[in-house]
Amino acid sequence: MQDNTTEIFRDAPVPKAVFTNIIPSIISMIMVLVYNLADTFFIGQTKDPYMVAAVSVATPAFLIFMAIGMLFGIGGTSLISRMLGEGKPDKAKNTSAFCFWTGAVIGIVSMIFIWIFVNPICRMIGASDDTIGYASQYLSIVACSIPFLIVGNSFSNIIRAEGKPQKAMIGMVIGNLINIVLDPIMILFLHWNVAGAAIATVIGNVFAAVYYIFHLVSKDSMLSIRLKDYRAGDRIASGVLAIGIPASLNSILMSVSNIIINNMMKKHGDMAVAGLGVAMKVNMIVVMLLIGLGTGIQPLLGYCFGARNRKRYLAVLKFSLILAFCMSAVMTVICYCGASPLVRAFLDNPEAFDFGMSFARIYIYSGPIIGILFVLINAIQSTGAALPSLILSISRQGLLYIPTLLIFRKLFDTPRMLAMSQPVTDYLATTLAAVLFIITYRKYFKNFDKNAQVEASLETEVYSTDTTS
Repeated sequence: MQDNTTEIFRDAPVPKAVFTNIIPSIISMIMVLVYNLADTFFIGQTKDPYMVAAVSVATPAFLIFMAIGMLFGIGGTSLISRMLGEGKPDKAKNTSAFCFWTGAVIGIVSMIFIWIFVNPICRMIGASDDTIGYASQYLSIVACSIPFLIVGNSFSNIIRAEGKPQKAMIGMVIGNLINIVLDPIMILFLHWNVAGAAIATVIGNVFAAVYYIFHLVSKDSMLSIRLKDYRAGDRIASGVLAIGIPASLNSILMSVSNIIINNMMKKHGDMAVAGLGVAMKVNMIVVMLLIGLGTGIQPLLGYCFGARNRKRYLAVLKFSLILAFCMSAVMTVICYCGASPLVRAFLDNPEAFDFGMSFARIYIYSGPIIGILFVLINAIQSTGAALPSLILSISRQGLLYIPTLLIFRKLFDTPRMLAMSQPVTDYLATTLAAVLFIITYRKYFKNFDKNAQVEASLETEVYSTDTTS
């Protein structure tokens, strides 16, 4: 590993190491947040709530393909950071090439699939007769960017594993800034409306992916996307998928749960669906910042784990948990107090605004603990513990959320109580994450202690043999 990267991961004071890694990651997430808000904001300026509802309905389908990028991004980051910590740079190159080519092929196949089945997909995810035209138009155009989206999402994470968080940030900033600049031009000036939002998204994703490709083929990168370095064997595919699938399942289940709640909320009208979509956007202000903190520390924790440095691992984790709680508390107060102007920026219709305002304040109830949840998730992933990662990933938006949502519908079946199912789930998921982390820590670091004892015993035997000779 390059000297400056080793210094940060291994030798820098814990606060400096954490902030060096999380600041670019948080900035990247802020750009993702602004990018997600921009489409809805500028579509909202058309004063057509059906367009807002259509974009909200189409978003879950788009999230599925972001989840595929996360599969290779989080899985690849976890494996590569551990390989670099263990001093295996060639295997790190093989892993990055595997993530690039496999993700690109899946993206091309997915793009063609959406083009063929766009209308049935929109019906399935909750589009009504009033919104299906806008939703299918948006999704069919956005599908053009799926291969680039997967590559961009993958390597915005993977590049951090080689100690280049600034490079990872720049790619995200480029793609999102392009999208944000083009949105008002294409939606409001050219009057392309939903199609304009989709075209801006496509162009932004293409530029982000191209930036990462240029970096990966340059001499500045220690990773590779060359086809000759592609390897799926030697536990590379299994190592990526073991952590990547649980990580991506969380996003996939988030998409599925959004589809379910959109269909439940559709019973209360399209204005309720529009309000729910905007409330989710407002809640993302807290969630995305804390996801940035969690993903930012994962390479650092993975390196400490691969280097078997228990003391530094725990120091990084403790500092990150305290920081996450402080950030969560501050952002919760800001978003709760500022819910009205935030929702008003997206919705002008009085009925949709009332729904959005109510839902936004309900969603923010989970704010105080959500940062702890994301730190613990990434701490578990950094150890390569596949089963706990899988359990946690299928729990927050699946095993815990969907049953809670169904129970709330059965008992209450009001829009407010349907929204309340998310914060209730987040508190349950954080409790589960704490239990799983304790189990994972005791198991994996106990193995370190056993291995250290074996190595010390072998060294003693070799020394004794040499002395006797």
